[in-house]
Amino acid sequence: MKKVLGLTFISAALVLQGCASTGQTTGQTTGTNSALKSSGLGALAGAAAGALIGSATGSNHVGRDAIIGAAVGGLGGYVWNAKMEKQRAELEKATAGTGIDVVRTEDNQLKLEIPADAGFAVGQANIQPRLQTVLNTFANTLQSNNTTKVRIVGHTDNTGSDASNEPLSLRRAESTRNYLTSKGVSSSRFTTEGMGSRAPIASNSSESGRAQNRRVEVFVAQASN
Repeated sequence: MKKVLGLTFISAALVLQGCASTGQTTGQTTGTNSALKSSGLGALAGAAAGALIGSATGSNHVGRDAIIGAAVGGLGGYVWNAKMEKQRAELEKATAGTGIDVVRTEDNQLKLEIPADAGFAVGQANIQPRLQTVLNTFANTLQSNNTTKVRIVGHTDNTGSDASNEPLSLRRAESTRNYLTSKGVSSSRFTTEGMGSRAPIASNSSESGRAQNRRVEVFVAQASN
């Protein structure tokens, strides 16, 4: 019975590991979520699985088995390394005072959140000079770390119709990509998406909320394998 229970716990842990590693791969439409939720969740589940396997099989190295499980569970997500940290620091310096946020996401992506008002004229997709300055630095950091992939997602508030908002959001994402490729970054590294008003991060009932929703999000990801 003890052995059966041990195997049941192992199975449950492995299922948990699988869910943590792949459960977020479908239904993703907003820029704030990635294809994989967090390698940390996978690592946690992997550690549990490793520890349970070691215990159930009578291993004298349960701690070691947990560490191995954590490493396996962390595979398949994104990694944060010295180059990513250097890129973040350079972009934080370049965006100081611009209203553009630079953050490390929970799944180890580097994210630039660009308020549309900081980079584009109302209803337009042409990049304004103040955003060009930031993107010049961004292009340099991308060339210094040339194994990363970049995803650019445009968003609008709910003013106007979907027929105008969705194309505008996509044009802004594509303009951002095109500017970066004009600075020598390979076009094969980019994907773009226009979400229109479908993924708000604030209420559209106030001007301040609508201003938050008008944005372009840029995600830089270093695959773990």
